[in-house]
Amino acid sequence: MIELTGVKKSFGKQEVLKDVSIKVDDGEVVVILGPSGSGKTTLLRSINFLEKADSGTMKFSDKIINFKNPKKKDILYMRRHTGFVFQNYGLFAHKTVLQNVMEGLVQVQKKSKHEAQQIAEEVLQNVGMLEKKDSYPSQLSGGQQQRVGIARAVALKPEVILFDEPTSALDPELVGETLEVIKKVAKTGITMIVVTHEMSFAEDVADRVIFMDGGVVVEEGKPGEIFYRPKEERTRQFLSRIIPQDEYVI
Repeated sequence: MIELTGVKKSFGKQEVLKDVSIKVDDGEVVVILGPSGSGKTTLLRSINFLEKADSGTMKFSDKIINFKNPKKKDILYMRRHTGFVFQNYGLFAHKTVLQNVMEGLVQVQKKSKHEAQQIAEEVLQNVGMLEKKDSYPSQLSGGQQQRVGIARAVALKPEVILFDEPTSALDPELVGETLEVIKKVAKTGITMIVVTHEMSFAEDVADRVIFMDGGVVVEEGKPGEIFYRPKEERTRQFLSRIIPQDEYVI
């Protein structure tokens, strides 16, 4: 589905991504973990050109895109075939819940307003937000706003959904309900790349976990391997702050 090769990105003199290569198979759920500043969000945002990587290539389905000189049609192609869920929800404040979900269907996919409304209402029903369809984002809790953000991404029927720390801006009591919605989406078989710190979610849902630090991929494998039998010292250091020492094998 997606294969990134030799991706590099710097902000000024700070090298954020240092020759990163990852592969995500069709239907796979991949979780990217790492400390703040490890490059994981920049990598995710580079996939649909919210950030422009300096170099490297991306193979998406059968299309090969050069990050250094992407064509406008390639950027548009990626944005049409990927959904993005932002950590700060990213909803249009002046549009209702229904209008937020319809926006991409009408503007990007050129569907009629009638068809877009039918699709939007169906996905809002699936995330438990249909009764709030006429509300504005300011009238919703953070968890409700994030469920609308997820519905907006799902409505486009993308080939892959990218989640950028979808629970990091939520109050602790709202994290669970949002993760349950994401788990429900994962069960549909769509390809997902999720940047998160939620270990239990990664263990329950991910097919594979990628641990990044300092702009490189340090280690990757199945959740059980990474969490309980990490091979790299840096991975062990990171996990020791999150998972009790007696729960994983060194």
